[in-house]
Amino acid sequence: MKFFEWWERRLTASLGFLVFTHLMQIPHMIWNADMYMEIGVISRLNPITDFILYGVDLLEIPAIVAVTMSFIARLKYHNGKQKLC
Repeated sequence: MKFFEWWERRLTASLGFLVFTHLMQIPHMIWNADMYMEIGVISRLNPITDFILYGVDLLEIPAIVAVTMSFIARLKYHNGKQKLC
């Protein structure tokens, strides 16, 4: 229970991280569409850019964990609060 209370106190930082990862998905989607349609306007021009835009997918893993932990913390907080009333 202490872990979820700690997590709840850091919810603002977690939400900021989620906003960042979701905004990074916009250029990633454009790059991915360019790769899929083999246009070559953005993709395959620079291997470093390709690596960074491909790596954006890896940011989704901690984002999924953060959302799941926030959801569980919120459920535990509200369930505990309802039992007290």
